[in-house]
Amino acid sequence: MQTFFSGLLALILFLPLQVFAQQSRPFQIHSHNDYLQKAPFWTAYAAGASSIEVDVILKDGKLMAAHEVASIDPKRTIESLYLDPISEGVKTGLVIPSSFHLLVDLKTEAYSTLEILRKSMENYAHLLYGSANPEGLKLIISGNRPKPADYSKYPEWMLFDFQSKELTKELPWEKIGMVSLSFRQFSVWNGKGRMVEAEREKLQAFIDLVHSFDRPVRFWGSPDSKSAWKAFHEMGEDYINTDHPMDAADYLSKLPQNVYQNPSIHEIYPARFEVDGAKVPVRNVILMIGDGNGLAQISSALFSNGNQLNLTQLKNMGLVKTQAADDFTTDSAAGATAYASGAKTNNRAIGVAPDGRALENLPDILDQYGFSSGIVTTDQLTGATPASFYAHHSERDDAEQLAAYLPKSKLDLFIGGGKDRFAAQLGELEQAGFELVDDLGSWEAERVGYFAAPGSLPKMLDGRGEYLMDATSAALDFLVKKGKPIFLMVEAATIDSGGHENSSGMIVSEMLDFDRAIGRVLQFADEHPGTLVLITADHETGGVSLPQGDIASHTVELAFHSDDHTGILVPIFAYGTQADEFRGVYENTAVFHKIMKVIEGKDHQ
Repeated sequence: MQTFFSGLLALILFLPLQVFAQQSRPFQIHSHNDYLQKAPFWTAYAAGASSIEVDVILKDGKLMAAHEVASIDPKRTIESLYLDPISEGVKTGLVIPSSFHLLVDLKTEAYSTLEILRKSMENYAHLLYGSANPEGLKLIISGNRPKPADYSKYPEWMLFDFQSKELTKELPWEKIGMVSLSFRQFSVWNGKGRMVEAEREKLQAFIDLVHSFDRPVRFWGSPDSKSAWKAFHEMGEDYINTDHPMDAADYLSKLPQNVYQNPSIHEIYPARFEVDGAKVPVRNVILMIGDGNGLAQISSALFSNGNQLNLTQLKNMGLVKTQAADDFTTDSAAGATAYASGAKTNNRAIGVAPDGRALENLPDILDQYGFSSGIVTTDQLTGATPASFYAHHSERDDAEQLAAYLPKSKLDLFIGGGKDRFAAQLGELEQAGFELVDDLGSWEAERVGYFAAPGSLPKMLDGRGEYLMDATSAALDFLVKKGKPIFLMVEAATIDSGGHENSSGMIVSEMLDFDRAIGRVLQFADEHPGTLVLITADHETGGVSLPQGDIASHTVELAFHSDDHTGILVPIFAYGTQADEFRGVYENTAVFHKIMKVIEGKDHQ
């Protein structure tokens, strides 16, 4: 009973994963050598394993759960580790015996061992499969087995594991529960990289042959890695062999979320590079921030878009260190404040130094140089990144306090969501000269504000459409008509959300949306010499890597180390006038100082 209660505790702890796996997974797991788990049966059952293996040795009339005689423990029998816990679990409603089978691998002579097994199972008759109990437990006998001609002599609940490449219709298929072979009969693949195609074809042919007889297939001695699990799943192996059922279930259950196929390829704008890096004065600066957008996020979009992006045309690149003043890993508030003011601050702080002192931001500073400034975001306008370009407050979530700064700012344009946050400021915004417009049209006012949504904007996967492209175009058209130098910050905010939610589809679709806006900005830069375009991120989110993909089908698999921000370097791309100033590896605060350097034209006086 002690084994049962320890197993029951494990089940309770793992039950949420079991329910999730059973509801969503299009795969089946075989828990190999399951009796070696810390919690035999329960670990595999909690992982949703459909096949659970126990090696059995007949010793002194008892069925011991062991691989060899030397490892026999008198307390570890098939009854104590499996049949008793299953029986108790069925009584309490925790175990559904039809959701799995026991694969009993006989290590001793077949006929004598099966005789004892059959007698032992009389005590568990209420559990067992039969015509009167179609939802009962099945046992599949592996290892030492009787002759196929004798299979029919055994009860309904006892099936057999057939182990041969020679499959014919004359076999007693009604008593064959699965077909198993050693993986090494087909391949020497170690589970890293990709299987040799000729070997993969042999394996696939055997899987298809077994399926032609309407039976499941399993391979023992197979590689036990994420790459292997995915390969076997894609090939249609019915019971994926693993010593790590929880890890395999977690990985395979997340594959539908981690693999994304881009349904629509966008054409890139062919940048001219006529003044790229030219040492001429900077008239316009466009800073584009992909929130949470690291190198893996960019790569996933690149490979999903036919191996081309507007962004990846660019030749001047650098890497940015993102640490906050008080933490190794920054948030968007401290990260955007560094870009807007050139100073490190604490996480959660917007436009203020660690001591609370207000920091001048780029729109305020550039107003003194005759610039007209604007911000565009897919976030609410009180979000950390856009707010860092107009507000000064120590807590990023104090939306009402942040909103109060917008009428006082030097911005001539704002576009974003979150109108409800500004209920108390609408009158002040109009008094400050902002015309609050209802669409992304052609505007004649001196200052313009466009609230794109009362709250948050939809994600691309939820139908946001061409908002970012249209908003960026409208902002550029409006600002350039003023006849002044311009500063525009454009934020693609929801790449970050994809990292937090570990959603490959969200990351790729949001990054591709950002790239379409990048193409529009590159076109503007070519049409307006003297424009500097900077494209970067405040931080990376999700600890994303890109283990596999297929460029031809626009498909990528992302993997996630975290659901939070990370401290990894983020790329910065530069295009246009003096773009080469942004090469190298430097702190996020240096982006501000480099912008000021090229605007002040210190190298040209």
